[in-house]
Amino acid sequence: MNNLREVWSKRFLFYINELQKYLKYIISGHIAIVIVFVIGAAGYTYSEWLNTAPKDFPAFLVVSFIVSILIALSTPVTLMKKADSVYFLPLETKLGEYLKHALTWTFFSSIVVPLAALVVSIPLLTRVAGSTSEEILYFFGAILIWKYWSIQTEFQYRWASNGKNVWVDYFMRMILLFAGLYFLLSGSYLFLLAVVIIQVLYLIAWKRKKAEVPFPFDHFIEVEQARMMRFYRFANYFTDVPHIQGMTKRRKWLDILYKLAPYEQKNTQFYLVLRTFIRTNDYFYLWIRLTALAIVGAIFIPFPIVAIIFTSALSFATVIQLRQSLSSGYEFRMDLLFPINEGARKKAINRLIRIIQLIQAILVLVVILVQAGVIMDLILIPIMMIIVSELTLRVSKL
Repeated sequence: MNNLREVWSKRFLFYINELQKYLKYIISGHIAIVIVFVIGAAGYTYSEWLNTAPKDFPAFLVVSFIVSILIALSTPVTLMKKADSVYFLPLETKLGEYLKHALTWTFFSSIVVPLAALVVSIPLLTRVAGSTSEEILYFFGAILIWKYWSIQTEFQYRWASNGKNVWVDYFMRMILLFAGLYFLLSGSYLFLLAVVIIQVLYLIAWKRKKAEVPFPFDHFIEVEQARMMRFYRFANYFTDVPHIQGMTKRRKWLDILYKLAPYEQKNTQFYLVLRTFIRTNDYFYLWIRLTALAIVGAIFIPFPIVAIIFTSALSFATVIQLRQSLSSGYEFRMDLLFPINEGARKKAINRLIRIIQLIQAILVLVVILVQAGVIMDLILIPIMMIIVSELTLRVSKL
């Protein structure tokens, strides 16, 4: 048992070191600026909306739905590795000590997001729904308890079912959490008691089924590998991560874009950079995600100045991340064997980013025109996106 406790401690320290190693690149000065702008824009929009929010707004339903989704996201963090399916097998009966530490860390590392949602929802609950400070305190306690229940339930379900149809368990937990949170906020305590009883019985049922099957090492190892791989892929947007290799995919429907780089020696680097962007999943989907966020912000943020700040911050983030990603590869390339100007790749990257940022701004403009027509305050959104993209290219250093 002591050995397993020591194994957990060493793996936990390694895990924390990995997080610190890559978070310093993710939370850099550039991204910090974007986060500040986005939080500021979101906070301003939220506060302004609260001043005009209708009294019949379904605050309890909205808050319960969002918080229930966040609580239901309770995938166990076991820090298991491939070799554990062999070396831990003789210690399976003593595995409880290791898993106890794993579930404890899962709770403390994942409770932050639901509590943050609670903090954000307090003005909505008090000013629109009329909740008292005592009711908010009960809500806080319920989130802690239900998060613990959710983690334990998902763990028991994954063990008992070997990870099959996990979405069914997630859906069931989300429904029970949504009902429990809504009845708690609305003061329907009799219905709340019924929901709590169902939750307890649901957990006990899977706990009993778990006792009938051996620990599914392979499933929890796959879950842990997938979780870490998501983190490494995200970190790879900001710095080179040796743990992963970027996946590529042929996107035939975008072949028309290669006409932007005619067959000439002076276009060699631009063709390579363009092809890298189109075919590399990490780069291409990064641009898709940030463009989609900019479009959503332009549609749903009701205040033009806030929408301008939000979309400009996303343009800034797009340029910084793509520029660093496309220029960070130092591996051998065939173009290094040919007499191409030393600064050609840098110019090619800048040219590509100008093109894709123009496309991003045009997409946002089209959405604005379709939704609201020609409104000068809104037309400034794509204009500022282009200006911010160009300034970022000129000021930032590779």
